[in-house]
Amino acid sequence: MNSKVFMVVRILLGLFVLVFGLNKFFHFIPFGEMSAEAGAYFAALSSAKVITLVAVVEIVAGLALILNKYGALLTLILMSVSVNALLFHLMLAPEGSGGAIALIVLNIAALIGYKDKYKDLLS
Repeated sequence: MNSKVFMVVRILLGLFVLVFGLNKFFHFIPFGEMSAEAGAYFAALSSAKVITLVAVVEIVAGLALILNKYGALLTLILMSVSVNALLFHLMLAPEGSGGAIALIVLNIAALIGYKDKYKDLLS
C-alpha cells in the first residue's frame, strides 16, 4: 500500500474511533431510535460496563493510530470492536450499518497497511 494512502487510512480510522470512543463518555452525537432488541442488548452491555471498556479501547486505538505509535497492535485489537459493531448493526440496527461498514473497511485497510508487522506473528 502506498505510504500516503496508508497514512490517510490510518488517520481516518484513528479519528473515526477516537470520536466514537469519546462520544461514549460525552454524548455529543445523539443516538437514534433503537429497536427493543437493540436497546436491550445495548442496556446489557452498558450495565456490565462493557461499553466503557470499548470506549477506552477506541480512544487508545484512535490516539495510537493518529500518533503512529503501536498502531499495528491496536489495529488488531480494534478488529474485534469492528466486527462486533458490524454484527450489531447488521442484526439489530440495520439502519445504522453504514458507519460500521466504513469502520470495518478502514480497519481491514489498516491491517493490510501493517501487514509487514504481522509476518513474524503469522509464521
